[in-house]
Amino acid sequence: MTPLSLQPVSVHCVDLAKSYGPVQAVRDVHLDVAAGQFLALLGPSGCGKTTVLRCIGGFEAPDEGRIQLGARTVASAATWIPPEQRHVGMVFQEYALFPHLSVEENIAFGLTRETQREERIHDMLRLVGLEGVRHRMPHELSGGQQQRVALARALAPRPGVVLLDEPFSNLDAALRGRVRQEVRDILRRAGVTVLFVTHDQEEALSLADQVAVMMEGRIIQVDRPERLYRRPATHQVATFLGEANFLPGKAKGRNVECALGTLDLHDELVGEVELMFRPEDLLLSDQDDGSAEIVDRTYFGHDQLLTVRLDSGTILRSRLVGCCRGLQPGRRVGLRIDTPVMAYPTPYGCPVPAQGPIQPGADTSPVAPKSVRRPHLS
Repeated sequence: MTPLSLQPVSVHCVDLAKSYGPVQAVRDVHLDVAAGQFLALLGPSGCGKTTVLRCIGGFEAPDEGRIQLGARTVASAATWIPPEQRHVGMVFQEYALFPHLSVEENIAFGLTRETQREERIHDMLRLVGLEGVRHRMPHELSGGQQQRVALARALAPRPGVVLLDEPFSNLDAALRGRVRQEVRDILRRAGVTVLFVTHDQEEALSLADQVAVMMEGRIIQVDRPERLYRRPATHQVATFLGEANFLPGKAKGRNVECALGTLDLHDELVGEVELMFRPEDLLLSDQDDGSAEIVDRTYFGHDQLLTVRLDSGTILRSRLVGCCRGLQPGRRVGLRIDTPVMAYPTPYGCPVPAQGPIQPGADTSPVAPKSVRRPHLS
């Protein structure tokens, strides 16, 4: 048990499906979140991620499938437990604070049966760093303070799971980075299981232990943030998670021949493939006889994005940290990649495995179609 007297529980969703009329918002969703884990459910607007969150919280009833919180089934064909009995805390996108209640009264809203009510309010105020504003009204608080009040209210009844639905979308860019760091620190100290919905890749990768990428109602891939970014399972996931370069190539086991020469692959493949690598993987060197020309440069201060054109006309992008060392548009440059790259069989790309999303630690190499022979891995 944590110092805040929270007992985190695991979350399991099996074959979850939900439709609104003719629109199938969620289909065949499998999700496993360990007790105490922080998982981000990431996807574009309209992909069904908030529907999954609302089904877990009990605000929507799934049409099919099963939801389990710890050892308890809370939704299935035969079972339905209402949200107030699920021991789940919810932080809404709009925070949903009561405008006529003070900070401490908002936090106390779910504590009507709490035997040590005042002590619990004090613990929550201290946890979120709002002891000095306990008597203020919501309209007297900044956006970040309102966010922390909503979080304290969700944690006060000692939930096993906290659900957050796009919690930073109402904050301006200057405030968002600081507030999300504060929220992460608070939730880490609380030790509770967290499911966090966002369409912002940077938020998901920087906050969560695990990230589940959802598209068109399905979860495509679940993995650690760094592995997800480096080894996306599909072309679509790669482009959604950040800038990506693509090149055609011919794979031979752990190597691939392409316009940049012979590169190493993460996984063994044989046949025509599409390579994926990030701009920061593409290294430039100032060479008069180099294989590419710089055609554009965008300066961001801490880094710069250089656009290069191969002699074939192919456009690639390279991200350099720090000084650009005189690399300006019009200069010829040599190109190299020192790290293994991802490859997807072409023209099929990488289909979603029929058995469900790719799970943490699993082999995330592409699934080869019948026309592409994949060697046996010993």
